[in-house]
Amino acid sequence: MSNTPMAASPLTRAVLEIDEYVSGLGWDQPARLFALVDTARLRAEQPSLADRLGLQDEPEATGLTPIEQDEIPTGKQLDEFLGTIAWPDAVVGCALTVERLMLPPSAEASVPEGLGEKKLAQWVADHPDRQEVRMTVAVLRDGTRDAALRLREKDSPTDVLTGSQLVPGLAQALAATFEE
Repeated sequence: MSNTPMAASPLTRAVLEIDEYVSGLGWDQPARLFALVDTARLRAEQPSLADRLGLQDEPEATGLTPIEQDEIPTGKQLDEFLGTIAWPDAVVGCALTVERLMLPPSAEASVPEGLGEKKLAQWVADHPDRQEVRMTVAVLRDGTRDAALRLREKDSPTDVLTGSQLVPGLAQALAATFEE
């Protein structure tokens, strides 16, 4: 958590910690799913796991601890996969990192009509103004959300954009994993 601001909310700190971790793995990574657990509760109820995560050495460790989950299955749409998730009570939130191509809003007017999903994806991939972005989105059970965006062309911890309204569709999909 070396580059995360201590004044930030616990959720923002967790999002930035995940972004920093995934950034260290490089680009062209698969989507990654994380459970978010209350650090104090983890230390009290699972001391051996907290020790393996290096949390016992930090007596003041508070906030949220991200725990990476098993790999997301390939060949399954992300929204379909998220619809299969049910979290245990100990999980207070979840986060997902995913890389995508995006276009600036000015390009929306030039999108050809009637393209299927594959042809649209190819059109975006071929567009001269496309940008590669890594999105880290997190939600808590109570609906609180936060996100971090990192552009490949500005791949620096100081150029990460954060905000609670950055990727509303993905945040909603993650929030749905907590609905019963």
